[in-house]
Amino acid sequence: MMSRRFPFRPALASVAAGLVLHGCAATARLDDRITGWAGRPGLVVAAPHATSDAGTGPIAESIARRTGFGLVIASGAAMEADGFARQEDEAYRWHVREAAQGPLHFYAEIHADDRPQTAARIEIATVGVDRELALRLRALAEIIRDAHLRAHPEVARLAIAVEPADAVVHTAAGAGRHGLLTLARQALLIALPRAARVEVADVYTAILAEFLVQAVLLPRGR
Repeated sequence: MMSRRFPFRPALASVAAGLVLHGCAATARLDDRITGWAGRPGLVVAAPHATSDAGTGPIAESIARRTGFGLVIASGAAMEADGFARQEDEAYRWHVREAAQGPLHFYAEIHADDRPQTAARIEIATVGVDRELALRLRALAEIIRDAHLRAHPEVARLAIAVEPADAVVHTAAGAGRHGLLTLARQALLIALPRAARVEVADVYTAILAEFLVQAVLLPRGR
């Protein structure tokens, strides 16, 4: 499926006006720090901290190419940096909406998790997911993981936790997305340990791509 790269300048115009009002002259750089394209309407995969969360940008891009999802990648200075928070968040939300091409039905964010205690575990925080659906999502992810790993016995078998069926450290409620997640009918915030982003990134990227394609098709709970 052919993806459509969306224009950046219309978004930049409104964001630049806000920056001027706040006395900041570095407006043009916002255009370079948020990139992506439109894909299947309503479906978006994103890496909102591609610079600080090493490896997440290429993973999100690869997933978008494999699935046909829209893509948004924010790189450069952290989005929450002083003087840029409101304007960069506005630009980021605009690009997500452009990638969705309408209502945001399904949104997946790729994050890094470098905590030693979760080095062998993928955590998925959620929005619009009840416990029953979380259990089905976890079972789906485990089935896909195990199928891929049969062809790669040398790759570590990472555990998978899905909120609210499982406790996760970084919940969707504490994600600090400034209202972005309220745009999504359903959202998955996927925190990947280093192994899944670096050592065996190719295998786990393929696992995640297949998981997300099938996760979209799972019926929601009551």
